[in-house]
Amino acid sequence: MTARPRRALRAAALLGVASLALTACAGGGDTAGSSQDPVDSETALEEGGEITVWAWDPTLESVAADFEAEHPNVTVNLENVGTGNDQYTALQNAVAAGNGVPDVAQIEFYALPQFALAQSLTDLTTFGADELEGTFTPGPWQSVTASGGVSALPTDSGPMALFYNQRVFDEHGLEVPTTWAEYEEVARALHDADPDAYLTNDVGDAGFTTSLIWQAGGRPYQVDGTDVTIDFSDPGTRTFVDTWQTMIDDDLVAPIGSWSDEWYQGLSDGSIASLVIGAWMRGNLESSVPDAAGDWAVAPMPQWEDGQSVTAENGGSSLAVPAASENAALAYEFVEYATVGEGIATRVEEGAFPATVAELEDPEFRGEEFEYFGGQAVNEVLADSAAQVAEGWQYLPFQVYANSIFNDTVGQAYVSDTTLDEGLAAWQESSVAYGDEQGFTVTE
Repeated sequence: MTARPRRALRAAALLGVASLALTACAGGGDTAGSSQDPVDSETALEEGGEITVWAWDPTLESVAADFEAEHPNVTVNLENVGTGNDQYTALQNAVAAGNGVPDVAQIEFYALPQFALAQSLTDLTTFGADELEGTFTPGPWQSVTASGGVSALPTDSGPMALFYNQRVFDEHGLEVPTTWAEYEEVARALHDADPDAYLTNDVGDAGFTTSLIWQAGGRPYQVDGTDVTIDFSDPGTRTFVDTWQTMIDDDLVAPIGSWSDEWYQGLSDGSIASLVIGAWMRGNLESSVPDAAGDWAVAPMPQWEDGQSVTAENGGSSLAVPAASENAALAYEFVEYATVGEGIATRVEEGAFPATVAELEDPEFRGEEFEYFGGQAVNEVLADSAAQVAEGWQYLPFQVYANSIFNDTVGQAYVSDTTLDEGLAAWQESSVAYGDEQGFTVTE
């Protein structure tokens, strides 16, 4: 089966989420399960019981075991039903069927609006989660509260930074870029010096593209309930396009897909010499590119203008309690334990990058030296980035679907004569048409 049919099948499988959202919105109200008086969920701990957690995050295995050890009358069934879209399709199907819905579900930030708008998630203000404002950094907190109420609690975050191969930079006398203009200059100098080497790779990635637009000040998505505006002609988008189109036109990005064997090999041998990516890449490099230990370092994300200190999120996920959970109070206790309770220390120890202010400001966390990165205190750079995430970003209430058609639209700019402008226009047109078909009021 070719890549295009797989994307088409995946997109078709995701159609129902937006339809569910519109059905729910027709009845009015915000995220399901809201209440003015917080529920005493500690009573649920005393009574005990069994909860099912759908998540792919491996650090939750230790958290679940510790939670059971502290509460012997509680059983946590941790199930990995797939990552990303695979889990969202399974969750959507369970919600639609009215059975088999887990008590807790891991959901990435970009996918939260779809389920929240459909009232498929419990509003965690029911359990007093709104009192946690200030506990998390602005980017993740904004993501879990974007649809009204508190639709989930952040498990981690992805503030962006520049991961670069110090060995390659030293070999070619390259300076670490602080602006995107300098980044382009370094990309050109490296590729001129070694035609087999590239500063980075890209064959079209929705998350990367929207994150750079976010950092550049672009706000192409505006969402107010079922009223949606999509406009990729805004100045921030133009700023991104002007630079990245040049990178593509001048063959300054490796035509290699991320997460492929060729990508990992490039990161290992230095032929892909940098990534501007989320903080979670720290652990991924350590575990998946061991042969490059000592070569890599981390610097602040390049800026679009001199003197700025603005970043964006790239990735990050949360734990939500589906509205159909029959044990929501106990489920919330687990969610709170894993995100702001004792579980967060366990998860950070196992490599998760936290979304909690306390951990990010902890001198021990910030000062930890990583042998893989030549003894650099990497967390200091990443924690600073988390505090600099630009506010005001919104995802579509059908972002999962929109991302699934990215390579059929914007992605064509990497494999044909299509420009980024043309690809973004096609992405906008397809997203508008889809939103209209699902009953949203979409303007451009």
